[in-house]
Amino acid sequence: MTARHEEIADALRRAIDREEYTVGSRLPTETALAAQYGVARGTVRQAVAALTAEGLIGSRQGARRVVLAGRRSQSFAELRSFAQWARAMGREATGQVVAQEYRPAAQEDAVRLQLDEGTPVLHVLRVRGLDGEPVLVERTVYAGWVAPAVEAIEPDCASVTQRLYADTGLVFAHGEHLIDAVAAGAQDAGLLGVRRTSPLLRVRRVTTTREGRPVEWSDDRYRPDAVSFSVHNSIGNNALARKTAG
Repeated sequence: MTARHEEIADALRRAIDREEYTVGSRLPTETALAAQYGVARGTVRQAVAALTAEGLIGSRQGARRVVLAGRRSQSFAELRSFAQWARAMGREATGQVVAQEYRPAAQEDAVRLQLDEGTPVLHVLRVRGLDGEPVLVERTVYAGWVAPAVEAIEPDCASVTQRLYADTGLVFAHGEHLIDAVAAGAQDAGLLGVRRTSPLLRVRRVTTTREGRPVEWSDDRYRPDAVSFSVHNSIGNNALARKTAG
């Protein structure tokens, strides 16, 4: 069962996400929050301490807390999983495999997945959507040891990450993300419904297990009118967050 202070912290995070408390504004007093949620002030202090540790709000003794960030940071699970992120935003995620085939590992595959060139790897081209609208093209290369489990997943599975965990217990534990911009080629333009050469937000990522074993590497291309990334910096927190554009 979730502790009451954790529930209050989640409620405050959502309120900050919805900009009910904008950057620079002050949160209600502890007394007011305690009355609002029907708890003791000590419970509110625990919730507020969690938000302070995340860098969402600032704390000064004798003063009400000030909102420092307009968007909450994301857990690694949400950043890694498009479907989990979409649910956290109150959106419905969709997915559809366009093409899937084994190929000999090219040099880039070998470097990123730490295997020999020529080793069979599984290439998957997938389109992801928000509320039925295509917003992302994923080109993912899976290491051979996990490829059979990926092949067994239905083509329209909304969350490959969660399905692999349910089927095999696989946990994606570490990731490296490189973000830049590219022009849409003919295939991307057709899949996303944009003009050829339109700018796309590209995220290249490598994901590993807790032991550092590479699972996949992917070239993800987002429509920039649908998704953006932000970085919130503080002394104790440097978080990358994905959010809807606008």
